[in-house]
Amino acid sequence: MTPTSDDDTQLPSWRQRARPVGFEIAYRLEGETLVVDSTRKVDRVRLSAVEQVRFTYAPSNLSSKGFRTQLRLSDGRSITFGNLSWRSLTELDRDDAGYHAFVSALSAAIARANPKARFVAGKPTPLWAALAVVSGASLLMLAFFIARGLLQGQHSVALLGLLLAAASYWQVKPMVVLNRPRDLATGEVPDDLVPGRVG
Repeated sequence: MTPTSDDDTQLPSWRQRARPVGFEIAYRLEGETLVVDSTRKVDRVRLSAVEQVRFTYAPSNLSSKGFRTQLRLSDGRSITFGNLSWRSLTELDRDDAGYHAFVSALSAAIARANPKARFVAGKPTPLWAALAVVSGASLLMLAFFIARGLLQGQHSVALLGLLLAAASYWQVKPMVVLNRPRDLATGEVPDDLVPGRVG
């Protein structure tokens, strides 16, 4: 990842390597156009074609601080980028301030280019509901496991269940809470899903 503006042009920009193996993708805002340079090709996307902007919490295997922004276009395509960038198979970079600055500039530009664009936070309702149900069921099963261990006098088993429940809750709670579906105002950037606001 790099700072949010290009030294040569001073235009809002963002770079990300979304996978451990693969090309770095550069995003640059030029007026009402988003330029996406994947090294192999350069796409120019009209911001007036953005129908929906979605912000989600998306932790990776190595970090619980992963967030994504997805643009859905009128032709059915989507563009997704996040605040985490892979440096190697085991290292990640985070530049939350740069990410927030770029997403804020991009969101404002989309709102100007297409005032009808929909801004939403969290997962789509069916996916979020399924996640909430599965998460709740898993925690209930662990609670039953702990209670049964205690009733049978197997304190080491109950302790293991308690540790698993605590770890699960620590991971599952933000997935459910932060990804709660909600509508946003046009151009709004939610701080809980786009970290790094300065000032």
